[in-house]
Amino acid sequence: MLSYLPMDKYRGAVVEDLQLPPAFSLPSNESISRAIELAYDRDFSYIPVLNSNRRLLGYVDVATLKAKWEGGIANPNDSVVKYMTKFHRRASEPYTLITSDTPLADLAEFLRHNEFALVTDYDRKFVLAVATSQDLENFVSRRGI
Repeated sequence: MLSYLPMDKYRGAVVEDLQLPPAFSLPSNESISRAIELAYDRDFSYIPVLNSNRRLLGYVDVATLKAKWEGGIANPNDSVVKYMTKFHRRASEPYTLITSDTPLADLAEFLRHNEFALVTDYDRKFVLAVATSQDLENFVSRRGI
């Protein structure tokens, strides 16, 4: 029988145990009207944005994007790249790899400092899912932890 640390309220669970829906990504030239439509169809708050080589460029915060559109700041035909938040790759801010095998305790610590986590494969070639604090809260409530 496995022995869990008393501080691990997730009882050794990993990201895969969250049963997150598969992520979808947007090409950088996708229109914001289409991005918002797709996000609401799938109930996603954050959407990764990829370049033509499928390299991760950044993400769009759907609520912010919608507010800019409704406020007349963004044109529905504008490309999402114009309003995305770019990922900054710096030595001072190393990339934190979050995979399906990452312990939920580690994910929770990451989410203390970030709005969401991109769950990728080990080589960071594919975005598999997007995890949020709400996903962790849902997991805890489902398990009665």
